[in-house]
Amino acid sequence: MYPMKFTTIKHNPSLSGMASWLRDIPYSTATGVELKMQILTPWAANKPANAEKRWPCIVFVQGSAWAFPDVAFELPQLGEFARNGYVVATVTHRSSRDGYKAPAFLEDVKTAIRFLRKNAAKYHVDADRIGIWGTSSGGNTALLVGLTGDDPLYKTDEYSEYSDAVKTVVDCFGPADLPDQFTKEDGSKPSDEALSIAARLLGETREEQMKRAALINPIQKIVPHKKYPPFMLLHGDHDEQVPYSQSQKMAEALCKNDVHTEFVRVEGAPHEGSFWSRNLLSLIEDFIGRTL
Repeated sequence: MYPMKFTTIKHNPSLSGMASWLRDIPYSTATGVELKMQILTPWAANKPANAEKRWPCIVFVQGSAWAFPDVAFELPQLGEFARNGYVVATVTHRSSRDGYKAPAFLEDVKTAIRFLRKNAAKYHVDADRIGIWGTSSGGNTALLVGLTGDDPLYKTDEYSEYSDAVKTVVDCFGPADLPDQFTKEDGSKPSDEALSIAARLLGETREEQMKRAALINPIQKIVPHKKYPPFMLLHGDHDEQVPYSQSQKMAEALCKNDVHTEFVRVEGAPHEGSFWSRNLLSLIEDFIGRTL
């Protein structure tokens, strides 16, 4: 007879270290496209005793080449942040593949932030502690959100009485200088894929492209002497889609303007894939914990 291994453990009345998932929360219909977010919360938020409690919130934007984001891609990793005491909202936005050119994606993400502030009590969000984190095109979005808080140029009518400013910004390998990313000022020819993305996002003519690019080009949005939230930029130095130099230039530009900037080089990392590690997630969580 096999000997039984018997263990007794204490129960977890505070539900610490646990998370819950609120699926497909609609946040916008004004554009004719129903936009939804996934919200992860500490499981303790469901306890009646915590009805009035609020947690800091991370808005996450998955990279998609400015198409429709796959909100499930990073859910396993984002769940860890919810288990550690954050409300995490991973959001969709209109797709450039469906004819929605810049700055539609940015307007939508700002709308999502205002929705969360309007519904802060319902989703247990601390409205004064909202940050943004994005990857690739979502990293571009995160940079722009951090640099254009409450800019009327991007504010739609939905929840317009609420702020879309954020308290901290995390950008993973996001394009920060679009003319260099898409038109290659060094004289080299962009890839066919880059040209296709630029046409969908910015328009067909060079004149239209330059006009729209100026609206969503982070490095051009830094205003001298303006106060900005802290920024963390992370980029792999073997990224073939968004060159490492994009984040390097952005970090230098922020520092020159006395913006709190932390820059992480991920040695040998490509775009996505082995860029990610437990160590990297720990660095991000540490930064968010210090700045949100």
